[in-house]
Amino acid sequence: MLHELLLALLGFTGDLIVDEREQLKTLGLDSPLSDESTFKLAPDISFIQPSERDLIERLIKLGFYYRELDRFANKSRNLSWIRSVTSVHPLERADELSKQTSNEKKPSVYRRAIANGIVEILSVYRSAVLHIEQQLLAETTPILATVTQGLNKFFLLFPPLYEVVLEIERDDIRGGRLLNVLNKRCHCGVPELRACLQRLLWHGHQVMYNQLAAWMVYGILQDPHEEFFIKRQEDGDLDHRSSQEEISEKLARTSVHETSLTDWHSGFHISLDMLPDHIPMRLGESVLFAGKAIRVLRNPSPAFQFQKDKSFQQTMRGSQRIRGFMHSDFSEKETELDADLTGEELLPQSEADKIEAMLKDLKESSEFHKRSFECTVDSVRAIAASHLWQLVVVRADLNGHLKALKDYFLLEKGDFFQCFLEESRQLMRFPPRQSTGEADLMVPFQLAATKTIGEEDKYFSRVSLRLPSFGVTVRSSQADLARSKLALTGKANLTSDTSVDGWDAIALEYSVDWPMQLFFTQEVLSKYLKVFQYLIRLKRTQMELEKSWASVMHQDHMDFAQHRKDGTKESISQQRRQGIRPMWRVREHMAFLIRNLQFYIQVDVIESQWKVLQTHIEDSQDFTELVGFHQEYLSALISQSFLDIGAVSRILDSIMKLCLQFCWNIENHESNPNTSELENISEEFNQKSNSLYTILRSSKLAGSQRAPFLRRFLLRLNFNSFYEATTRGLLNVVRQRPALPL
Repeated sequence: MLHELLLALLGFTGDLIVDEREQLKTLGLDSPLSDESTFKLAPDISFIQPSERDLIERLIKLGFYYRELDRFANKSRNLSWIRSVTSVHPLERADELSKQTSNEKKPSVYRRAIANGIVEILSVYRSAVLHIEQQLLAETTPILATVTQGLNKFFLLFPPLYEVVLEIERDDIRGGRLLNVLNKRCHCGVPELRACLQRLLWHGHQVMYNQLAAWMVYGILQDPHEEFFIKRQEDGDLDHRSSQEEISEKLARTSVHETSLTDWHSGFHISLDMLPDHIPMRLGESVLFAGKAIRVLRNPSPAFQFQKDKSFQQTMRGSQRIRGFMHSDFSEKETELDADLTGEELLPQSEADKIEAMLKDLKESSEFHKRSFECTVDSVRAIAASHLWQLVVVRADLNGHLKALKDYFLLEKGDFFQCFLEESRQLMRFPPRQSTGEADLMVPFQLAATKTIGEEDKYFSRVSLRLPSFGVTVRSSQADLARSKLALTGKANLTSDTSVDGWDAIALEYSVDWPMQLFFTQEVLSKYLKVFQYLIRLKRTQMELEKSWASVMHQDHMDFAQHRKDGTKESISQQRRQGIRPMWRVREHMAFLIRNLQFYIQVDVIESQWKVLQTHIEDSQDFTELVGFHQEYLSALISQSFLDIGAVSRILDSIMKLCLQFCWNIENHESNPNTSELENISEEFNQKSNSLYTILRSSKLAGSQRAPFLRRFLLRLNFNSFYEATTRGLLNVVRQRPALPL
């Protein structure tokens, strides 16, 4: 009887100890998993005392728990699915996996790791049962107390472990959620149980550390069953109905270069369901960034080559002079101008070994220490960010690209755009043609480049001019801009027959190669484009105000010289010009406002923010910090230029349109006199300019980040209290209209 009891303790029932679940199965009835033990002492045994019966039934519960834990371990450690999948053709593997998933639950490497820990505990239990058997055989009078004494500690371990197994199977818990379950149960007051659960958690963390090593050392996402908290972002999950051939064809068409960019920007994300609770979101984001950076460094674009010119050498020397390299063992060989670039040059093997050693130290620790894990992740992230900084800033010349964007998108090369606007001035008097508008504009653009751009400017070839046609699909950023321009066009009340809104869509495109696309995303370039379109309209308005004055004055001088030569009295045309001269005061107000706005944006905003950005670039060696600084730079440009304030941007838009209408009406006044329209333009301009001044000096804007620079702008506008007096009604130039002759 004692031997049958020992066998029952190892999960084997017989005549003395029966399993109620097996009896139900023999009767054809289903018995679901239950929290209660189904091992019972046979009811027909009558020679056992009630006290002994209670003791035996308490002991055989351990056998029930052992059998269930062993069943879970064998099921979780079953690797037959690997053989079934690897034996089929690769094109049929996905179908085989989907069939297996539909028939039974997915396998789990985390469950397998936990099962390995359970097997360790069960082996200790089996040894204890074997030791009890040896003691019983050695005793002359075996007693049950020997069995109870030898297995007493397992009464504390097996019931909670069985509850964990039931929860895992009932809720299909996998991956990081499985670590959460174990981590919560580790907080208990029983030392033996806590040590046991910590051992299971250690086994689960071993899988996570292996996945971290693959991701943060080699940039490989080793997650066949989608249990890691880093997941690949699928394109609509690649439509499960598409065939394997279509997927293969799509992947074949996608170049390595495009795949690398997609992986960086939107290829991977953090799965909150699988992120363990004891790993903060900040560390998860650091792990995500480090893995993506390692992927970039280990898989450089084949088209990328080192710069073989002075600028690269000067940049390298300047970088060394300013701050020195991050690592003292950065060999001189890596700074040579090689034609080809390999992943080992971007991420030296010594650095990869260093990352692997740090993760190995975490693996060997018997417990999970949050502080150690945090320090390791931050160190790996710093290494990846530093080498990515080397790639983008030093090797790919980030400063050169930033300077090029400042030259062309922020109108730093004023001579080029002045020449371009002068060459295209007559063309822009008429609406752009739907089919040839961009080609027409390319002629003055190339002419201006020939006159002002030198051969040493190696970045001009990356700049191209675009004029998106209304109704034609263009890139997302340009399409959004075109739609916003159309919306403004529909709302504006233009008194002139000539529409200028077609030219507002003038855009620049900047060609960015790998790896600069990691830094200059489409979102970033769209912000540059937004500022450029604002600045080019402002410069065009300022030029038209100057040209209108120059052309009319030139005509006046020619008429005056002709009248003196002929010795005749002033003609009717001269009298009309003499009468319209009071309108030049309005033109001067327009030019004053536009000039000060232009000076404010170019000097107070762009130049000051550029210096701040350059300081950050010199002081930083972290790629993510640079991205953040550049985003702050663009946000400051947009906010301090009032492009993010709808009321101000609409007023400025109306003012620029009024200035252009005024200029064209003045120049065409002799051939087509229209004094009422000039009066309407003057009155509306004064209203808009007063409204602009009122909004800019409001308390809401005074307390924002624009305040220091905004005060300078307001001081220039109101240096003689003219705007302040006008807005208060003490002086209103609209009511003092010049008396124009009929």
